[in-house]
Amino acid sequence: MPPAAVRPATLADAPALTELLNEIDRIEIGAPETDQHTVEADLKHPRTDLAHDSWLAFEDGRLVAYGLLWDESGGERVDVDHYVLPDHQAAGLLILAAMEARALARARANGAARAVVHLHLNARPTTDTGLLAERGWSVVRRHHVLRRPVDAAVDLPPKAPAGVRLRTCGTEADRLRVYELYQRTFADHFDFRPRPYALWLSDIDADRLDWSLVWIAESDDLGDAGFLLARDDREAMGWIRAVGVLREARGRGLGEFLLRHAFAGFAARGRDTVGLGVDTANATGAPRLYGRNGMTVHYAVDTWEAVLG
Repeated sequence: MPPAAVRPATLADAPALTELLNEIDRIEIGAPETDQHTVEADLKHPRTDLAHDSWLAFEDGRLVAYGLLWDESGGERVDVDHYVLPDHQAAGLLILAAMEARALARARANGAARAVVHLHLNARPTTDTGLLAERGWSVVRRHHVLRRPVDAAVDLPPKAPAGVRLRTCGTEADRLRVYELYQRTFADHFDFRPRPYALWLSDIDADRLDWSLVWIAESDDLGDAGFLLARDDREAMGWIRAVGVLREARGRGLGEFLLRHAFAGFAARGRDTVGLGVDTANATGAPRLYGRNGMTVHYAVDTWEAVLG
């Protein structure tokens, strides 16, 4: 077979990319779960120059592999996405090598001597992980995607803990408050990097976000102490993007209250399933919280790391 033809992606490629990613979803998790708007949001990432930071590989005119790179750190950390159909590993390797070279160039342009590159893959990916290992990549973390059925007859709005009030994120001041809480509550989490407000808005695809599914929990003694950010624009399920509770407010039931409130909110909207992602080594006890509240593992995602340079 002749070598794959490789070119950069454009926003117009979003439908074809969505089709490719859903084909990979069917292989990896048994069902298509990629929405076109999420692909478009990735392509519009403010720290990605599509002409130099994206790659599409074609064989016999068929799209078989896709890579995307973005640099939010301004230093040595660079992130990449990599997707390839199982029988087209040579095309995937072409893209991987190009991404490695670009990542090192971006890191050096930032003044760093090396690039520390992270790639998230399903624990049973279509990518040949043997090729990754041969090139020096290794798994440094595992996350689980969890899900739970919801039912409007069962999942009713929970009673607030004593001294706690809940409000919807309805104003720009509230949005800024959620941003501040997000930065504080996730500061010690694996792979967290502080980011300015505008970049955070891009990261959560704020233009498409229904802010009525973002809630702030306030306590009598601490003020705003926790938040939950959810979204209802995924076809497969309602999605909880983040739950955060300040360290000094943990142990009071705020996380469970927010979680149960989200379950009730999605059930009232007619959803039958709610999902979220969690770091399996999370030190705050989040995996136990989610398990106690009926969430089970849908699939696992590994973070692969390569140190280049």
